[in-house]
Amino acid sequence: MSQHFQFHLDHTDESTSARAGRWSTPHGVVNTPAFMPVGTLATVKGLTVDQLREAGAQMVLSNTYHLALRPGADVVAEMGGLHGFMQWDGPILTDSGGFQVFSLAKLAKLDDDGVAFRSHIDGSLLELTPQRAIEIQEKLGADCIMCLDECPPHDVPRERMLEAVTRTTRWAARCREAQTRDDQALFGIVQGGTDLGLREESAAGLLPLDFPGYAVGGLSVGESPREMYQTLDGTVPLLPTDRPRYLMGVGTPRDLLEAVLRGVDLFDCVMPTRNGRNAMAFTSAGPVKMRNLKHQRDPGPLDPACDCPVCTRYSRAYLRHLFIAREMLGPILLSWHNIAFYQKLLRDLRVAIAENRAEEFRQVHLAAWGQ
Repeated sequence: MSQHFQFHLDHTDESTSARAGRWSTPHGVVNTPAFMPVGTLATVKGLTVDQLREAGAQMVLSNTYHLALRPGADVVAEMGGLHGFMQWDGPILTDSGGFQVFSLAKLAKLDDDGVAFRSHIDGSLLELTPQRAIEIQEKLGADCIMCLDECPPHDVPRERMLEAVTRTTRWAARCREAQTRDDQALFGIVQGGTDLGLREESAAGLLPLDFPGYAVGGLSVGESPREMYQTLDGTVPLLPTDRPRYLMGVGTPRDLLEAVLRGVDLFDCVMPTRNGRNAMAFTSAGPVKMRNLKHQRDPGPLDPACDCPVCTRYSRAYLRHLFIAREMLGPILLSWHNIAFYQKLLRDLRVAIAENRAEEFRQVHLAAWGQ
């Protein structure tokens, strides 16, 4: 285990598997459970790093595939790595490009050696092998980097899912061997869809590689929430208790609550910013659609229970006006609030875990959201 990273488990809730911990990285400590806003292209869309900090974000995520295409890993490295390039001084995670095997399947050619993409920008070829994925991520300089994995759709035949699990395990070993920097934590990724037998096989193949953290991939790709939670029930207990557990690409506020109570520590998702850009806010009383006419003359805050800059300064009437008038400030403000909402939700949940109230916290919030 690298001296640059330490994971300390502060408390595990008495009635659930929810954990409160602290993960020390070269760019600061992350209090877990934690949500990482997604900054695919070295920016969380519409927000400055100062706004991210004010919203309570501790760590952000960027994407290897997209940054390799533009501006290129060499350019980012010359600009001081991602931290210097985007002027974010906190921890950063880069995903490996493995999700693009799923999301850009029509542009990708996959085999045991790696995956070759035709750029969605100009059609140029980008080849990602496990070794190349590590090389790019070492140039980008994130604190936490991910193994290249294969993320198939959830409903493929079992034989095809087994093939993806086997390939992911082989690629993980090649990633481990290719890593040269000890100031980056390389996470292995457990695959297997909703098949618990394959999840167990995937974890069994990765644990001997002794990664400093483990991720659960291949969820939130079309399966139902119930199937996701059942998969977590069977998968999370397979992972080491003394290392961070990261659920990739998830999800709604309810998904975060359910996953934390099953023992997950880290999350990322585009939902807070994507929904914010489309006039939907997450609030303590459930989702709010800001284009609705009922907000036209509402002088109240977006969420009375939120103390973010958006809720303490602006009325619902003003926020609705911005969207109706197609002013760019509207998507910025709602994205800012949504990230703050996610951060506050997990901060409050961390306190509840420390006080052994995690299940009560879940029930109160689901009732408030009408779920």
